[in-house]
Amino acid sequence: MKKLFSTIRIIFLNLKRLSFKNLFKLFSMVLSHPLFSILTFWATVKTYAISEKLFPITHSTDGAGNAFRHALWNCLIMMYCCKISSVEKSLQWAEKITGLHEDLFPNEPLQTKMDLHNNEIGRQYFMSLLPGIHRQFFETSFFVDHLLELTKKSVILESEGQEIGFNLVRLKEKRETLG
Repeated sequence: MKKLFSTIRIIFLNLKRLSFKNLFKLFSMVLSHPLFSILTFWATVKTYAISEKLFPITHSTDGAGNAFRHALWNCLIMMYCCKISSVEKSLQWAEKITGLHEDLFPNEPLQTKMDLHNNEIGRQYFMSLLPGIHRQFFETSFFVDHLLELTKKSVILESEGQEIGFNLVRLKEKRETLG
């Protein structure tokens, strides 16, 4: 329970950093789909807690833990939103809200490419599981082990034009730990 409150505190501290214009963008999106927003918030809390446990050093840097966190975040957003809506709407929402995150908290171009790519890998991975599992039966555990395997095989992103394929990417990090 203590970690849950710590995670929520971190989220709110980040929200405090936003300008009025960016807060308006965020709240406009939240109000456009309040149920998806609540589920996304919960997915964010769960993702952060899992990433903190598995990658205490690199989940908030540009390393392997960050790659895992972005992919898992997208899987969990999709999982929760698919339970109340269609796969197509959930996919659109996940892409839109995680893209907005990159707009609200801008990074260097290579970091942005890394985050957007890892977000996409998470959504693609979720979609690849759909033919075998009804969307109502998805659980967090369905994603963690496979994403850990992808994280262990993550590729170092060196340029914006680099071809990556279906791999998680990370930037060269001095303090790597892979669970």
